[in-house]
Amino acid sequence: MRRRLINSTLAVVLVVIAVFGVSLVLVETRTIADTAQQSVDAEAVQLVSFLDGKLIANQPVTVQVVEEQLGGERYASIRIPGQPPFEVGKKPSGRVITKTEIGEHGEVVTVEESYFEVYREVGRTLAITGGVALLAVIAAVVLAVRQANRLASPLTDLAETAERLGSGDPRPRHKRYGVPELDRVADVLDASAERIARMLTAERRLAADASHQLRTPLTALSMRLEEISATDDPETVKEEANIALTQVERLTDVVQRLLTNARDPRTGSAIVFDLDEVVKQQIEEWRPAYRSAGRAVVRSGKQGMCAVGTPGAVAQVLAALIENSLMHGGGTVAIRTRVVGNQAVIEVTDEGPGVPADLGARIFERAISGRNSTGIGLAVARDLAEADGGRLELLQLHPPVFALFLSRVARKRKDEPPTVR
Repeated sequence: MRRRLINSTLAVVLVVIAVFGVSLVLVETRTIADTAQQSVDAEAVQLVSFLDGKLIANQPVTVQVVEEQLGGERYASIRIPGQPPFEVGKKPSGRVITKTEIGEHGEVVTVEESYFEVYREVGRTLAITGGVALLAVIAAVVLAVRQANRLASPLTDLAETAERLGSGDPRPRHKRYGVPELDRVADVLDASAERIARMLTAERRLAADASHQLRTPLTALSMRLEEISATDDPETVKEEANIALTQVERLTDVVQRLLTNARDPRTGSAIVFDLDEVVKQQIEEWRPAYRSAGRAVVRSGKQGMCAVGTPGAVAQVLAALIENSLMHGGGTVAIRTRVVGNQAVIEVTDEGPGVPADLGARIFERAISGRNSTGIGLAVARDLAEADGGRLELLQLHPPVFALFLSRVARKRKDEPPTVR
């Protein structure tokens, strides 16, 4: 593109120089020739007037007198009646400019000048015109190179930006070039880069959340299937199969919530539900894993509460807290339910070393973990709690106390629906 811009600019300049330069030379040549002819004509008229004055005064007309009048610069041929003709100056050869004048006394004066003077003036004009044209070509080349660089370099940068976007690097460059059209393209590429970055972030977050949230239901389902395969008691098989079906429903709910949050994280499906059922379900689900680790899960606090939220999401939040205590905590895990104002609070604590002080303020950030874990569980749990209008907080570092706050409803008689407080 640079070469094309330079060649096109140079071609335009050369055409302009050719058109106007040739016209200028032709006009100037004509002007120089006319000026030389007028000078010879004036010289002839002046010489005839001079001779008329001498003849009227009866003064002699000699070669010396005429030479003094001409100054020895031009050739002149003079014929006076009654006198022999004579010449003054050197007769030019080749093409000449000539003028003949006849005086009042019959004298004939012919003045000639060589055309070489015209050629010399024309040559000087051509040299000046050529020099100006050369300077114009040089200036045009310099300007064309600068303009080509100004246009081609941004296009190269924009091409590199587009290539980076295609290779998976969505960082916007925020670089502008002072050319409105190119700046518009840069704006569009930067906006596209930001959209691609958000899409990639959402996809990576969905993949991380899916791998983390699906792990717990799949583990519980695997444990129930192992129980079924290890027993021959039909009643036990039936019971475990029912529990496995419940896990499948939870798994389906997790997948649906992941897809919903991927489209709009603020979308929730909060309902009034029995909090005791969710807590009981999680204790039963995690008790075998704690038993295998030589630990226990206990429950205390107020019972019979109804809360507003999504049961599946609340179950996932509790599962994340219980799993976090299993992996990072120690001793018995205590789940306590209590009432604070118009909120139902579920606290999960253990007897482990707690949360390091340097991680306390950042424990809910993604990729933040006190050990070699993903650092996703607590971040996902907080997102789930906030999607239902609740909140998840770390109330105490040593021992660790995590609390899930949900809107509480007052439970009335069995035949009356609960009311939100």
